Amino acid sequence: MRKFVLGSSPEQVRALLPNRKIMPVSLGGVKIAVVRINDDFFAFERLCPHQKTSLEEGNINAYQEVICPLHHYRFDLHTGEVRSGDCRDLQIYKANLRDNGLEITF
Repeated sequence: MRKFVLGSSPEQVRALLPNRKIMPVSLGGVKIAVVRINDDFFAFERLCPHQKTSLEEGNINAYQEVICPLHHYRFDLHTGEVRSGDCRDLQIYKANLRDNGLEITF
């Protein structure tokens, strides 16, 4: 497992990640997506497992699911479980807000 820290304080992390906007992040050469929903942070693979469409163009619904913009497949941001669609689950990475920034483990 590898750990990376995004930002240097909780305030800076909140400023870097506008609420409910999926942001691309490159950590150690690996490109992932990160989203903040109020004070919850989620990190996940940036391409939909179905047809590799960028989830950065997707939406977040009221159930904390990311919705793929191509076929509207829905994935639970807590578990990665596909909730609507026929493909494998989305890879989720651990994201924890710490005093020194957002710690992402994958």
